[in-house]
Amino acid sequence: MASTPMDRESADRIGDAAARDPESPTAVSGFDERADAAAERNEPDDWDDDD
Repeated sequence: MASTPMDRESADRIGDAAARDPESPTAVSGFDERADAAAERNEPDDWDDDD
């Protein structure tokens, strides 16, 4: 089964939910930080364009 890569919008939504409830399983487990790192890895590398 294929999975969907984490995107910035989803990672931000997860981070916002963790910030609203710091005692939630998402916040306590560090999933918000892992989601952010995954979104960072999945972002295109546009910064090195020479155009």
